Amino acid sequence: MSSMHAQVQAALTAPGQLFEMAEIGGGVRAWKHAPATFRALLENSAFHGEHEFIVYEDTRLTYAEHFRLAATLAHRLTDSFGVRKGDRVAIAMRNYPEWIVAFSATLAIGAIAVPLNAWWTRQELEYGLADSGAMVLIADGERAERLAGVDIPVIVARGAGGHSWDSVMGEVDPLVTLPPVDVRPEDPATIFYTSGTTGRSKGALGSHRNLGQAPMSVAYAMMRGTALAGRDPLTSARQRRITLLTVPLFHATGCFAVLLTTMLNGGRLVLMYKWDPLDALELIEREKVTGMSGVPTNAWQLLSHPSLGSYDISTLSGISYGGAPAPPKLLEKLTSLLPNRTPSNGYGLTETTALAIYNTGRDYLARPGSVGMPLAVVDVKVCDPKGAELPVGAVGELCLRGPIVIPGYWNRPEATAEVIVDGWLHTGDLARVDADGFVYIVDRAKDMVIRGGENVYCAEVEAALFEHPYVDDAAVIGIPDEELGELVGAVVRVTTPVSAEELQAFLKESLAAFKIPVRFWFQETELPRNPGGKILKTQLRQQVLGPS
Repeated sequence: MSSMHAQVQAALTAPGQLFEMAEIGGGVRAWKHAPATFRALLENSAFHGEHEFIVYEDTRLTYAEHFRLAATLAHRLTDSFGVRKGDRVAIAMRNYPEWIVAFSATLAIGAIAVPLNAWWTRQELEYGLADSGAMVLIADGERAERLAGVDIPVIVARGAGGHSWDSVMGEVDPLVTLPPVDVRPEDPATIFYTSGTTGRSKGALGSHRNLGQAPMSVAYAMMRGTALAGRDPLTSARQRRITLLTVPLFHATGCFAVLLTTMLNGGRLVLMYKWDPLDALELIEREKVTGMSGVPTNAWQLLSHPSLGSYDISTLSGISYGGAPAPPKLLEKLTSLLPNRTPSNGYGLTETTALAIYNTGRDYLARPGSVGMPLAVVDVKVCDPKGAELPVGAVGELCLRGPIVIPGYWNRPEATAEVIVDGWLHTGDLARVDADGFVYIVDRAKDMVIRGGENVYCAEVEAALFEHPYVDDAAVIGIPDEELGELVGAVVRVTTPVSAEELQAFLKESLAAFKIPVRFWFQETELPRNPGGKILKTQLRQQVLGPS
């Protein structure tokens, strides 16, 4: 660690400071002053009172209003639907204010929130409901229609069917408080589905401690960046942030890095019906947005929009992104089109409750290929295939430890034991760490394509392709794309001629649209494999796409 970084970290984490740390066992350090549970975070947020919290089209909710709605729904879930501590409540909807209210209410009573991917097909959604054992589903009209006939109670916001949101909520008592429940830091809080490399989604089980630590980690990352830039972090922290949410709340970035951080610092969160760069420009001007957080694709599309110069976006002081590799060309574009803004790039996973490593400001400009330095509570090591730590500069699997690492996977002890070893999360990403502590992601060890921030696990798409009677062999690969990072492609060998359009139509029955290959290569010869039978994807990519 450079002397400047060491000085800043020492100052921010000194005894009595906001980011003071404490040992919590197993070599793990945690933020001492972080909310112990999400319930504590929610109760603290009520003190922001009449400050605006959520803006969505014509709806504007203050922190006090959100707390009253969440507390009311918490009572309804307990009294009318029999939800108890440890029960699962699924949420399947767009980024509506009701999503946030449902999430807050569920966690406040010690139940486990299960945010489902709103892009999923009925088949995928049904799997999430069954695997989690959800006893109630809170959905918007579109998802409720897609899941018509499911055998659990459905509360429907902004649509017809099931129990309507308004009738469930009824009168909201202005003096309502949360139902009495004993919620502890180690209690399970969330199940976020992350597609498994074997094709079946795994539920990443996050704890209340994870949810209290995550927003403190983001706040620390921001204040470390401010201090390194030579500005007073406390002055910066007192300015109310207005953040445009550009990614779904059912993603770790949207929920943990953006929503929870906004609740912690009392900022305003601006929601969108769906991501659209022109709508984003209008909202930045109208709401005087100070920060935009999402995946690299969002930043790329905003900067590429022909109307960029027609809107006053002078309040936008920073653009941060993570969740997918950021091409160095994006940083060039950002610094030339929006000078004097602070670009930031981060690294995290669903399994690290979002942000774990962060690069911003001068550091990012100097090392555009790095995702940055670990946060003060995060330890990093690079290991060989047997788990032995490698020396500085060597490439191996990136392993992380800290209070943001999840306890494991829902009902998957084998998967948990494989990925979390002695408290260290084995990320499946290949990386190196330089002498100053900066982390560089070299490649993904896991076989997946990241399309605009959405993880597409090749094995899942391949399994769906093999269901087609004419497909004899298949390999799914990523196609480089400037805007989305990667697109999904497939190399197939068929027994009977079939068109790309026919295969796409077939896949629509079982896969969400973003997982369906946009391009097919039909091959008559056998696909290249190693002696163990594994397809040689690097060789295959070069074969169909040419040298990278």
